[in-house]
Amino acid sequence: MTTKTAIIGGGITGLSAAYYLQKAIMANDLDMEFKLFESSGRLGGKIQTEYRNGFVMERGPDSFLARKESASRLAKEVGIDKELVSNYAGQAYILKKTNLYPIPKGSVMGVPTKWMPFWKTPLLSFKGKVRALADLVIPKSSPAEDQSLGGFFRRRLGSEAVDYLIDPLLSGVYAGDIDKLSLQATYPQFFEAEQKYQSLMRGLKPPAPDKNEEPSKKKGAFLSFERGLYSLVEAIENHLEEEAVKKDTTLTRLSKTDRGMMLHFKDGSTEEVDNVIMATPPHVTSRLLQDPVIEKTLGSIPSTTVATISMTFEAGEVPEAFDGTGFVVSKKADYTITACTWTHRKWKHSAPAGKALIRCYVGKPGGEDIVEKTDEEILNAVRHDLEKIMQIQAEPSDFLVTRWRQSMPQYEIGHKQALAETRNRLQTAFPAVYAGGAAFEGVGLPDCILQGEKGAQFVLQHEKY
Repeated sequence: MTTKTAIIGGGITGLSAAYYLQKAIMANDLDMEFKLFESSGRLGGKIQTEYRNGFVMERGPDSFLARKESASRLAKEVGIDKELVSNYAGQAYILKKTNLYPIPKGSVMGVPTKWMPFWKTPLLSFKGKVRALADLVIPKSSPAEDQSLGGFFRRRLGSEAVDYLIDPLLSGVYAGDIDKLSLQATYPQFFEAEQKYQSLMRGLKPPAPDKNEEPSKKKGAFLSFERGLYSLVEAIENHLEEEAVKKDTTLTRLSKTDRGMMLHFKDGSTEEVDNVIMATPPHVTSRLLQDPVIEKTLGSIPSTTVATISMTFEAGEVPEAFDGTGFVVSKKADYTITACTWTHRKWKHSAPAGKALIRCYVGKPGGEDIVEKTDEEILNAVRHDLEKIMQIQAEPSDFLVTRWRQSMPQYEIGHKQALAETRNRLQTAFPAVYAGGAAFEGVGLPDCILQGEKGAQFVLQHEKY
């Protein structure tokens, strides 16, 4: 009898699961079929690229880490690896009060590893710098319990360094509160460096750079595609069997059967399958499984609500005083925006010659109400900030607001334990179900692609192929 698998969710995790499962079926001539169910009319999840008047505007993520090779490998498999482009590795800034200051050279996610650039930066007071240097003598923490990112860094480097160096950089990745985020679930490498070297400054010191490489030729740490990230989604979809992809198809719940799982759809229809790969947000997965343990562990994972706004200008309307890629904002600062990317500088493919593209982020913890304002209100608030910070007075020729509600799962203290309990519950109560995605093993595109691949492997191993 043909083995049937359902993949729930058409984001990058679900797409990757579908691609690798189809690849195994075809390569091994397996008696197996799958269907991917997506509730909306498009695939890609948070990956959305808008094309307007020659501009390439990303609504969601704009890139992925080059060192995590799963994304580049998938791009090669679907034939678009030649379209990969690196970001311009220019200077990034931190906004403090009304001034933009360069991130000190040698900083690793805000942690200083070079003395002179750190000592010269105006971002910290003399007292704050002296306190940060205490990292060299403070004993390492106990590995017995999880701790917050904020608590860990405040103990080692002091609150001033956290507020004006660490937090603006780290919180942007998860768009959350570092005093709630779990150290072990987000950045265990910091804990490992502390345990091994008893000092973050010593433990994170990078190797000496290649002296033969010209600074202007250095590649950035991130990759995208010439036509934007959505070209990866399109390429994967083009490789999938058309009849296997079901868009505009909404599930209401799943239930167990003797064979595996029954899918219950919004239109009243049902379909029985042997295996299910859940690639949906944690609260959706919890709602579909309707299990009290899963609801307690997975369903209770909080997610942030943010918005982004992309704005287009003539190049001359954006001051050239700062040669870099953008800035992040300390939560201590009285601004609406939390970060700003000078997209036309970071990504050369994103804007036509003579044009500028700027993207700003709003919705810091406790300030999510801005997301529910009208597009024009968000634009006005952001323009007010940019006029103060960068002296941009021109009105943008075009702008695009994107709201992401409950978009970024928060890996708060106890996250790893909650995931372990979720996995155990799935194994005992739902042995035919695999769950993955941004709430589990990393929020970046490469992390989600790897989880999709693991989902395909789960199905193959479950059926002993």
